[in-house]
This record gives sequence, structure tokens and C-alpha cells, in this order.
Amino acid sequence: MNARSRTDILLLAGFCAFLFFYGLGAFGLIGADEPRYAQVAREMLDRHDWITPTLGGSPWLEKPPLYYWQAMLVYSVLGVTDFAARIPSAIDATLLVLAIYFFFRKFRPGAQVDAALIAASCAGVIGFARAASMDICLTSAFAVGMLAWWAWRESGKRFYLAAFYSFMALGMLAKGPVAPFLAALVIALYAIANREAKLIWKTLWWPGILLFCAVALPWYIAVDIRNPQFFREFILEHNLARFSSNLYHHPEPLWYYIPVTALALMPWIAFVIAAFTESVRIWWSERREPRTEADLKSQFSILACCWLIVPVIFFSISQSKLPGYILPAIPAGAILLANYLMGRVDREETLPRWLAIIHAAVAATPVLPALVVGYLVMNHKFPSGRPLAISIAVTGVLFGAIALTLLTSARLKMFRFVTLIPVVLAVAAVLKMGTAAIDEKLSTRPLAVELSSMETQKLPIAVYGVPREVEYGLAFYRNQVVSRYESGNIPQGQHLLVAPASWMDDVAKQTAGRKVSFLGQYAPQKLDYYWVSAAGSAN
Repeated sequence: MNARSRTDILLLAGFCAFLFFYGLGAFGLIGADEPRYAQVAREMLDRHDWITPTLGGSPWLEKPPLYYWQAMLVYSVLGVTDFAARIPSAIDATLLVLAIYFFFRKFRPGAQVDAALIAASCAGVIGFARAASMDICLTSAFAVGMLAWWAWRESGKRFYLAAFYSFMALGMLAKGPVAPFLAALVIALYAIANREAKLIWKTLWWPGILLFCAVALPWYIAVDIRNPQFFREFILEHNLARFSSNLYHHPEPLWYYIPVTALALMPWIAFVIAAFTESVRIWWSERREPRTEADLKSQFSILACCWLIVPVIFFSISQSKLPGYILPAIPAGAILLANYLMGRVDREETLPRWLAIIHAAVAATPVLPALVVGYLVMNHKFPSGRPLAISIAVTGVLFGAIALTLLTSARLKMFRFVTLIPVVLAVAAVLKMGTAAIDEKLSTRPLAVELSSMETQKLPIAVYGVPREVEYGLAFYRNQVVSRYESGNIPQGQHLLVAPASWMDDVAKQTAGRKVSFLGQYAPQKLDYYWVSAAGSAN
């Protein structure tokens, strides 16, 4: 490795360390998925069981095990914490960035740093790299697999095709059959667009298929043997039914993923659209011309376009939609943009003035909510007066500086640098000014601390009328099975109860005949907590 490469790696390591790892435990696990997945990994580690995921001691067969395995390894080294639960995603995001760098260094030299940093700084990648979930794990495996496929396409070396099958198998272990299915759709669309249907059959390489099966299937076979309900729960319910129906209550309009994809590609979205438009225009104008091996470099942009739109279209058809589903498309946007910029540099072209101004506005805008994120989280609206004025002024200065820089003669050379400045500032602002509010409002970590401070001995815990986020958060932070009154799971012994502050009458009805003591209120989330005596105790 030469001095330039070492400098590049150090640069990428610094950005990944800040964007993905720094302040990873500054606020507690949020939402329902983060604490739930973190707790599943803990239970598997406690049982030394690498096959059956469990939650509350019962099989939890919604997702494959790759994230759980990663978390178990981190737990065994660092202990079980929310910080440790997020480490696997941060590592996967870093591996994604490095894979893009090394691919471009090998096949598109000169654009490797741009491609890697653009991918690292996409809002979707940063957000999910800091979350204990399967989404970035799937995205990383899928992206490396697609890059390996193109490396085989361009070089003809079967080693890369074997890598493609291996990483698609890891994608299947990360989140199920969606990884190989999306890959098949992307490759098929590219082959059709390129009028090269035989490429589909060339990709179906028997040694690669056997390798895929060897990596992906052992866990599926083992978990199905141990849990006969696995096929029904995982395949039929959590894959087919989730796609074809609103079984899990995540309905969104057909166009939902258009704004979600745009937000995930911030701050690069304006140029990604420009790159996509130009690539499609060139493909359309040259679609009837004969293809040669020399065209492979230009065809790479078409693959990136297919890779970008296939997940958007596929998940738009789904009846159940969540933001993380679209994440596998985001690296394609970064790759497409890097290829686009490299072509303009090679042709010594300049950036259109109007596009530079739009990009400056888009790049600077995220700094505004980042500066007031604490107020936004607590009050669900922007502040008024001086804080808002200062935030607008800072955002305006950034916009002017970026626009001015891009409109000078150094516009392409400075493009990456001036765009990364607001990304770093926005992440720093959230970590500096928003973590306390996020922790109090969105995580159950402070509530779990309050409950522990009230106890002389650790008691069972139950919830009544609270969101799933609270239930799963308490399960992780207290490492207990959480009973839910609505389900009829009311502990017979003395226990703690958490319920909304407005549910005091309902609590009284559910605990009739038992002594109940109000212990306090967790004001940020408007939750009351009580001590409830054993069944049969008189009021």
C-alpha cells in the first residue's frame, strides 16, 4: 500500500469513526426494534444458543440471525450495553464504505475517495449505522455482493462471482430472501436494458449457487428442525404476508419511498438526480447501437440506475412500508454520483450554475433542524425568537459559502469538501445539543434508571396501555420479561406497573383487590409507575 492509499484509509477511518461510532451510546435505544433486537442477542448469548432467537424466553422468529451473531460477539467482549448493541451496525457501515473505496480503486481509479465519502455521508447510512437493527447489515452485504458481480462482469474472474454469491448468502442471513431476490431483479433489469439476456444465464453459476447454499442454508435448516413453526412465522407471515398485506400496520401511500429515498440520499440528492437523468438520457440515445466490451465503463452507470430504482419500485408495491426497507438502494446513489463526477472531471466539464445553487441549499438545510433538534424532539415544532434566528443565520452562511465555492473555478475539486462540512456540523450539533432530549423523550433508559432507584429489590415489571417502544425498552434495560395487562398477563406476585398518566382509573380497575402505591411519574413521556401488591392483598 503506497503513501496515498494509506492517507486515503486514514481519512476514511476518521470520517467513519466520527459519523458512525462517536457518541454511539449518548442516548438510549429508541423505537421498538432497537431494544427488541438487542435483547434477543443478549438472550441468545446467555443461553449459548446460536440457532434459535428468543425474546422473553420464547422463540422470536421474525428475522434471521446475522445481526444477533454480531451483537453476541460484541457483547462477549464489551458487555451488554446499548453502545455495544449498536456496534455491529457501525462496523457494517464502515465495511460498506471500505468496500466501495477498494472497488473504485481497482475498477474506477481516481474516484475512490469521492465514492467512499459520499456513501459514508448519506443521511440514511449515518442514521442506520447508529441503530441496532438489521438494515445496514443487509445493505452492506447486498452492496458488496453487487459490486462483486460487476467486478466479475468487467474482469471475467470467477473469484468475484463467488464473492457475489457469498455476500448474497450473508444478505439472506441478515434479513431473509429479499437480498437474492433484489439482486436477481437488478441484474435482470440491467440485462434487459443492455439487450444482453444471456447475462442472466451466465450469472447462474452452479458452483456459486452451491456456495450460496452452503453459507445461507445451514442456519435455516437448523432453526426449522428446532422450531417447526419457523416456516409459517418467518416465510409466510414475516415475508410474504408483510409484503402482500397490512398485517403489521405499516400502511403508506404508493409514493412513500420517493421522499424517503430523497431524504436518505441527503445531502447529495440533487446531484444524484442529475447523474441518474444523464445516465438514462445517454442510455436512451445509444440503446440501439451495438454493445462492445469497451462500453463496460459507461454501462456501470446503468447498473447503478437499476440498483437504485429496483428497491424503490419493489418496496413501493409492498403493502407494509418502513423507512429502513429502502436502505439497500442508497449505496447505488453514491456510486452513481461518483461515476458521474469522475466522467465530468475526465471531460473537464463544469457544474451547471443552477445545479450548484440547488445543491448548496440542500446541503446546508439539514444544519437548521440539527441546531434545534433538542427543542424539536421535546416540543414537535421549531423554536421562536433568537434560537431560530441564529440557526437560520448559520444555515444561510453555510448556503452562501457552499454556493460561492461551487461557482468558482475550483468547483469540482471542492465539491466533496464543501458538502461534507455541513454533514459533520449537523452530526456534531445533534450529538452536542440533542442527545439529552432524545434520551428523555424517545428512550426508556432514564425511566429504567428511575425505577431501579425506587426498588430495594428487583421486582417483576408489567405495562398497561403503553407503546411497544416502552415495553421492549424496559425488557432490555431491566433484562426482564415484561408482562402486559391487556394480554391478560398480570403477575400474581408484587410487581411494578408502568402506565400512561391518564390511565389511573383503568389501573384501579385492573388492580381491584390489590394494594397499589403510586411511586412517581416520568414526565417527559407522561408515564406513571406504581407498586402493585400480590394478588389477594387487601387495599
